[in-house]
Amino acid sequence: MASQERITVHNLADLKNTSDDAIPNYLNSLKFKQVHTLVDTRLALGYSAFLIAGACFLWDYKLGFEETKYYTAAAVALYTVLNGILTFWIGFVEKGTVYQGTAPDGSKISVSTSTKKNVPIYNVKVTVTPKKGEPQTIELARSFTEWFDAQGHFIALPFQTMLATTVPLVGKADPKRAAVATPDFMNTDSEVLDALLAAQPTGADSTDADAGAGKKSKRRKA
Repeated sequence: MASQERITVHNLADLKNTSDDAIPNYLNSLKFKQVHTLVDTRLALGYSAFLIAGACFLWDYKLGFEETKYYTAAAVALYTVLNGILTFWIGFVEKGTVYQGTAPDGSKISVSTSTKKNVPIYNVKVTVTPKKGEPQTIELARSFTEWFDAQGHFIALPFQTMLATTVPLVGKADPKRAAVATPDFMNTDSEVLDALLAAQPTGADSTDADAGAGKKSKRRKA
């Protein structure tokens, strides 16, 4: 389904951020359970630094610099340390991670994304850790034009299909998308894409259709 919101198609940050936001929405809709540890830690570090800066301003305003200069010096040092930890956390721990969670079958999944300056390619790295076995990593690089139309609307169908057809764990949770043959979305109108999505039966609809098919079997529309 095409999003009603529009972005500037020449703004790489908007393209990436919109795509990043779509990943948790999609996976959570498939009953994946998101883990917020990375985000919560980043927020805790950021808010702690902010509170220290606010407290430093407040006691300097109320008591004056001379009375609080040693406390201020300690606060500045602590603020610097917290921001250093935050920078390290974002650059070396999160490393572009936009989603961490657990699949319905108990497997763990981590998704990180990145782009290169002035290159409209969406780089996705998916690490799947099954309940038993070694972690598996899947990397893909796709053009943003596969799921953004010329007007800047985000088209969910090709984006979700891209994930379901390249990541077996996602495909297992969404066999409807995994079975879709990918058409040329770059030249397809967003209304047509919405119609394609609406035409795809759910698992229950597909079963009912097969049961009532009689002599003819109905093919699922892509």
